[in-house]
Amino acid sequence: MSAPLACIAELRRSASTRLAAAGHTSAALEADLLLGAAAGLERTQLIAWPETCVSPAQQQQFEHWIARRLAGEPIAYLLGRREFWSLELRVSPATLIPRPETEILVEQALERLPASAALQIADLGTGSGAIAAALARARPHWTLLGIERDAAALAVAAFNAAELQLDNLKLIRGDWSSTLGAASIDAILSNPPYVRPDDPHLVEGDVRFEPIAALISGDDGLNAIRTIITDASRCLRPGGLLAIEHGWDQGPSLRGLMKTQGFAAIETLHDLAGQERVTCGCDSRTARTSRSPTSRSPRP
Repeated sequence: MSAPLACIAELRRSASTRLAAAGHTSAALEADLLLGAAAGLERTQLIAWPETCVSPAQQQQFEHWIARRLAGEPIAYLLGRREFWSLELRVSPATLIPRPETEILVEQALERLPASAALQIADLGTGSGAIAAALARARPHWTLLGIERDAAALAVAAFNAAELQLDNLKLIRGDWSSTLGAASIDAILSNPPYVRPDDPHLVEGDVRFEPIAALISGDDGLNAIRTIITDASRCLRPGGLLAIEHGWDQGPSLRGLMKTQGFAAIETLHDLAGQERVTCGCDSRTARTSRSPTSRSPRP
């Protein structure tokens, strides 16, 4: 005799109890996300139809995901997707999981650069393509160059570009700005690796499962950032924008590096927790205020 089918209410209750006991602060939400994905239902449907039974295959998939989540694996990797800037993006263990603080880079580009100009914007270390995809969708007149050296991550970005039908997003395999021509870019954006190898957060939460090469960059976490800032003046057109995400305590270092490389109108933005998170500057060959975007048209 086959085992009785489990109902939604029973599965939700059991899974959320186990997740809560393991210290998951959003246990009920996590259980619903995984059950909804396994059963092909929205969360509202799970709540509205508690007596509905799921199939054995759906229950098996759900329990498999719950076991992996109890082992610490991120929800985003289990489901293979994460929302960023209202876009549903594919993610994988080859990419970082897009986070809300990275949206500051998108906000700054949209605020500082002219919407109708045919600009060329580079997203260095694009990973899943989150930043580039958000800007490509918001600004159809811009050309976004998503540059990534990891082939597996680039494949994820390519899927997202195709799924979202972003014809103005071009993906390039390369190491930071090495593939960019001189004075060819109106803005450079990047969420590079910036974590120190002794950072205690590396053994906590979702970070444990993210690609280490996308997290750590030298003993002080600044190797990739130095490379990007050093080469930015070569790639940027006069007055071009440079915006980099960084660690909460790295703002002074970035401001110093940008100043040394001749950037002007240097400014650091804070995340929702009040921590310094993104530092911006303008190529000083055309002096501008921090809120005055370049209006030059890109060269062919």
